[in-house]
Amino acid sequence: MAQSSSPISAVAERYAGSLFDLALQENSVAKVEADLNGFEAMLNGSADLGRLINSPVFSSEEQAKAIAAIADKAGITGLVGNFLRVVARNRRLFAVPGMIKAFRQIAAEHRGEASAEVASAHDLTAAQQTELKATLKSIAGKDVTIAITVDPSLLGGLIVKMGSRQIDTSLKTKLNSLKLALKEVG
Repeated sequence: MAQSSSPISAVAERYAGSLFDLALQENSVAKVEADLNGFEAMLNGSADLGRLINSPVFSSEEQAKAIAAIADKAGITGLVGNFLRVVARNRRLFAVPGMIKAFRQIAAEHRGEASAEVASAHDLTAAQQTELKATLKSIAGKDVTIAITVDPSLLGGLIVKMGSRQIDTSLKTKLNSLKLALKEVG
């Protein structure tokens, strides 16, 4: 695993590495990844859940009870259910998004794939995703798994992060660059 400068990402990487080791032992890496994706979708879709994991106001007991109830209701059991409970008891819920990201990277590396994060102004069709994966494969030299998020503020285009590279073709960035260039001319 790469060394990171941020304490949050270091915590996230340690927890993700431990979860990956357990998933590998149980031969359930794909199920764990699917459960984490499901939890991440719930997290992205609920401001209340976001407040629960980020707010220091809630005690570890309150967070643990809430996460247990959410996991049970969502059908997140096994390793991921237990993992979320442990993370809550240890007051590390704030790092769960980073843990999910780190787990994806570790799993992709294990499969011999590269991983990329893609921010798009709108949902990508299956054909667009396939074309994007093919383009990224030609750049990386190996299969690429992509995690897509929708960010309407981009207006159009994509931002692709793959390893230490970032490719920004968003309309928002192009407009900001044009705005800056016009300020310099005037």
